[in-house]
Amino acid sequence: MKHRLIALAPYLIWLGALFIRLIEPAWLEEMQLRTFDAFNRIHPRAYQETAVRIVDIDDESLAKLGQWPWPRTFMARLVDRLKNLGAAVIGFDIVFAEPDRTSPGQVLPLWPATPAIDALKQDIQSLPDHDKIFGESIGQAPVVTGFALTSEANETRPALKAGFAYAGDAPERYLRVFSGAVACLPDLEKEAAGNGSFTVMPDPDGMIRRLPFMFSLKGRMVPSFAAEALRVAEGASTYKIKSSGASGEKSFGQHTGLVEIGVGRFRIPTDAEGRIWLYDTGPAARRSIPVWKILENDFKKDGIEGTIVLIGTSAAGLKDIRATPLNPAAAGIEIHAQLLEQILNKQFLKRPDWSAGAEVAFLALFGLLLVWLLPKIGAAGCAFLALTAVLGIFGFSWRAFLNSGWLVDPVYPSLSALAIYLVSSLAHFLKIEAERREIRTAFSRYLSPVLVDRLAKDPSMLKLGGEKKEMTILFADIRNFTAMSEQMEAQALTQFINRFLTPMTDIIMKHGGTIDKYMGDCVMAFWNAPLAEPEHAARAGRAALEMQAHLAKRNRGELSEEAGAAGFKVRAGIGINTGECFVGNMGSGYRFDYSVIGDEVNLASRLEGQCKHYGVDIIAGERTAERAAGLAWLEIDKIQVVGKTRPVRIFALFEGGEPGYENYFPFLKTKHLEMLEAYRASAWDRAETLVRECLTIDKAGKLAVFYSVIQKRIEAFRVKPPDPNWLGTFTSEGK
Repeated sequence: MKHRLIALAPYLIWLGALFIRLIEPAWLEEMQLRTFDAFNRIHPRAYQETAVRIVDIDDESLAKLGQWPWPRTFMARLVDRLKNLGAAVIGFDIVFAEPDRTSPGQVLPLWPATPAIDALKQDIQSLPDHDKIFGESIGQAPVVTGFALTSEANETRPALKAGFAYAGDAPERYLRVFSGAVACLPDLEKEAAGNGSFTVMPDPDGMIRRLPFMFSLKGRMVPSFAAEALRVAEGASTYKIKSSGASGEKSFGQHTGLVEIGVGRFRIPTDAEGRIWLYDTGPAARRSIPVWKILENDFKKDGIEGTIVLIGTSAAGLKDIRATPLNPAAAGIEIHAQLLEQILNKQFLKRPDWSAGAEVAFLALFGLLLVWLLPKIGAAGCAFLALTAVLGIFGFSWRAFLNSGWLVDPVYPSLSALAIYLVSSLAHFLKIEAERREIRTAFSRYLSPVLVDRLAKDPSMLKLGGEKKEMTILFADIRNFTAMSEQMEAQALTQFINRFLTPMTDIIMKHGGTIDKYMGDCVMAFWNAPLAEPEHAARAGRAALEMQAHLAKRNRGELSEEAGAAGFKVRAGIGINTGECFVGNMGSGYRFDYSVIGDEVNLASRLEGQCKHYGVDIIAGERTAERAAGLAWLEIDKIQVVGKTRPVRIFALFEGGEPGYENYFPFLKTKHLEMLEAYRASAWDRAETLVRECLTIDKAGKLAVFYSVIQKRIEAFRVKPPDPNWLGTFTSEGK
């Protein structure tokens, strides 16, 4: 179950990333917006001379012309001046919602009632109202007034100066909805050629990135301030709005929102809510002209003639300051001017309808590809693939921005691909670790810890399924175990067996052997698998010597014994053989063992059985003695064991480090080999003489039983000589 969860983790991350992209939470949209901000900062729209000018009520103008608000007569003078300079449109980014407090009718009630003032009131009341003068100037010029939309409901309904025609879905359902408005005085609105909302809506982080071109006021469509300025400049009377489902617009049955708004000769792409992306230039000094300069007599009309003039303020004290991607303190009027510049120059940023689908498709296909490929090509290959794909999507997004003004998000798909890659890599790593743990668990029962660690670090060294190779096999069996077991209770017998097998196993593993199986009181082990071991024969020989040394210490009482084992002298026969074997996982699909089979395995078992016959502790085959020539081998016979058709030379192994070894073993070996030569040549007298000399040299009696066997054979051969072609082979009839 745990392994399945690990394997499913990359798919869950992949599905989670897709789900997040489809529901598009606020944090994801914010991340996309910041990405598009970065694009805009790296490559801002270059400012170029356009028929849009800002007449700026800046701090310098306030200092020269007086504090704000200025009398409406002054505003009328400004309108007249701009008209005479040839302005195509004059737009006010200012709400004239209240009567001018400097008008006579507004001032007289504030004056004290004195005879002198009373005498003036009649003359003053006959003076024209400032708002009326301003209205008359507005009526004689192409002026666009503005209003602010609010979320607080009221009964104000700004005057509409244009009609609306639309194709497709009704656009009101997609526009930002407001419940109230703060509008100019009705007499001023009435005289204006256009009237639009200069409301801007920042994103949650306070940044202005998208400007609505249309709004909905209680279900009634109203245009933006910039839209009205453009319409009046174009001499158009109607806005033509296309939304999903319109002729020529693909919606595939989906209601996706607005697509385009037509104003005169311009076709303006919008997002679904009728907003236009701001392609920011940052501050541009040539865009603005201070009000005070306009009123100078020597001001040349070529700076204003034929342009859309927007009147607004950059003075910090008037609080019309906004943040844009390139300017944290941009004047509100500057944002409207930039929008008109984009339209006139046809420099739009747009997020194509297909962009969201493309991002989802990339994430779906590439994420699944990563999950599928990682186990096949590994973490390094997938890292290269992921890096290539990430660079590709960033490159595509950047080129799309530069060449077409498309806003395609490269960050979330890239981060999602990275997350999928990391989780896939982690899952792959955990899978490998699980396999290593399984290897450790499986092989720790019959491999030395050193070999288990090597296998865990490089599982490829383990060839499951079987292979043929030269190996050394060892069998160790307790002598006279049947008789011993008859004298023990079951529990004591179990303890006795465990006390024998445990140290034998430890010694085998210490020398790099692999435990194949336990068969009652017998242990079977092999060397050179699953890991290659060039000195497999020598390691097996040294392990056998240490096993016999351990038993000797036990029998001398040098090792502590548990109840049930005390009182028994334990001797074991060890058979060793080296040869070609087949090793691997053998069994069925339900259960298998890592084991070794072959004739050489059977021979090792037969050699262990010969230990009792020859009276020696360790017997090995000829190839083992050849492969481990550095050990103290002594040839003892040439025999043909049960199940074999060819005779083999067998060798006894002695401890090379025992006291006096250097003095007696070389001499004993010389005499011993002379004895075998005489014996195999049927020189019975000489063979007997040499047997007696060997017994004299072998004072410890290690080969006493063997020499007794040879003497009995010689006596038998004297009575019944062997075949003339006999080469000294003894045929064993027992296993």
